[in-house]
Amino acid sequence: MKEKILIVEDEPKLAQLLNDYLEQELYECHTLANGLEVVDWVKAEQPNMMLLDLMLPGKDGMSICREVRQFSSLPIIMTTAKVEEIDRLLGLELGADDYICKPYSPREVVARVKAVMRRYKSSPEDAPIDSDILIDDSSYQVSVLGKTLELTPVEFRLFHYLYRHAGQVFSRDQLMDKLYNDGRVVTDRTVDSHIKNLRRKLSAVTEQELIHSVYGVGYRFEQ
Repeated sequence: MKEKILIVEDEPKLAQLLNDYLEQELYECHTLANGLEVVDWVKAEQPNMMLLDLMLPGKDGMSICREVRQFSSLPIIMTTAKVEEIDRLLGLELGADDYICKPYSPREVVARVKAVMRRYKSSPEDAPIDSDILIDDSSYQVSVLGKTLELTPVEFRLFHYLYRHAGQVFSRDQLMDKLYNDGRVVTDRTVDSHIKNLRRKLSAVTEQELIHSVYGVGYRFEQ
């Protein structure tokens, strides 16, 4: 069965170009131009990935990403002409897995899609056995004390890596290398943003601090 990709882009020629390139790679594509249609479509059709433009009529990409992350962890690649760092960080904090700035090559988009798909499908090594923490690689879900965390794919990989190497301290650079292995340029603040989101979600289900900061070095997982 072909993997389904939703292309959310209000420039018809660009949407068609992306559609053509991705279909050549044997993906099943569907395009939407109005942001108001996206959330309901995702709920009904459950695509395997979404290419999401930031500036859209009806509802902007940031709002859509925030809403989708409330019920789904599908991979999201945001596309936009906004290149300021604050926009890039905000997109990642909301749960985007990648961020491509216009103008871009359709071939680059295809390569990014494949890279994110590979990361999403990859099954990390078996995690330590802990009755309080359960990790399901197939669904990208983490349960703590019987309560499921709503994690993005990037947050899942970050938590899983720290958990599998409990007690070890990792720098931001080391964590970025594990999260992003496609040569993409990201900043230290990106890792900090993901750690902040993880801690917030963990604090909702347990009072125990699991991810510790090591001043001047980085982070470690410890119970």
